[in-house]
Amino acid sequence: MAGNKPFNKQQAEPRERDPQVAGLKVPPHSIEAEQSVLGGLMLDNERWDDVAERVVADDFYTRPHRHIFTEMARLQESGSPIDLITLAESLERQGQLDSVGGFAYLAELSKNTPSAANISAYADIVRERAVVREMISVANEIAEAGFDPQGRTSEDLLDLAESRVFKIAESRANKDEGPKNIADVLDATVARIEQLFQQPHDGVTGVNTGYDDLNKKPLACSRRI
Repeated sequence: MAGNKPFNKQQAEPRERDPQVAGLKVPPHSIEAEQSVLGGLMLDNERWDDVAERVVADDFYTRPHRHIFTEMARLQESGSPIDLITLAESLERQGQLDSVGGFAYLAELSKNTPSAANISAYADIVRERAVVREMISVANEIAEAGFDPQGRTSEDLLDLAESRVFKIAESRANKDEGPKNIADVLDATVARIEQLFQQPHDGVTGVNTGYDDLNKKPLACSRRI
C-alpha cells in the first residue's frame, strides 16, 4: 500500500546531497573546548586569570558562548563569584538567559565539566581556532582585493596582506614575546589551516580538538547552539 511506503531519508533531507552545500567548510572551532572553558570557570573561579590571558569573548565561536564569557568577565570585575546561580541571574538581568540556552544549558556546562584542571589547555584550543578563523577572514579579504584591486598595484596588495596578517600576529603575541616574523606566521598558519580542514573528524561535530577524551565527550546541549 502507498501509505506503508518506507521512509526515505534522502527525500526528507535533499540538501545533504547538494554538492554545493557539501562543499561548504565550517570555520575551525571546538564547541567542546569552549564548553569546558566555561564550565571550568564555574567550578574554579581562581582559574580566571589563566583563561583571561589566553582568550577574549570574541574568540568563542558561538554567540551564546561569547555572551556567557562576557557575563563571567562582568561578574569577575565586580568581585562577584562565578557560579551557576550568579551567572544565570546576571544573564537574566541582561535579558540574555534564554538566548544562551537557559538555566538548563548553564547547568549542563557545569555538570559535564569534571574539573578545571585542564582549563588552560582548553583555552589554548579556543584561542588557536580563533586565530585560524581570523586568518581565513583576512585571506578572503585579500583574495577579494586581488579580484577587485580598485587601482591598487601588486605592491599595494602585498602591503595590505602583510599589514592584515601582522595585525593578527601583534594582537595575539604574548606580552613577554617579541615581534614575530611575518613569513613565519604565514607559513605556520597556512599549514595549520590545511591540517584542520583535511584531518578526519572521528565522528565529532566541528574540528578535532587534538584531545581524544575531549573529542569523545560532547555535551548533549551542543545541538541547540
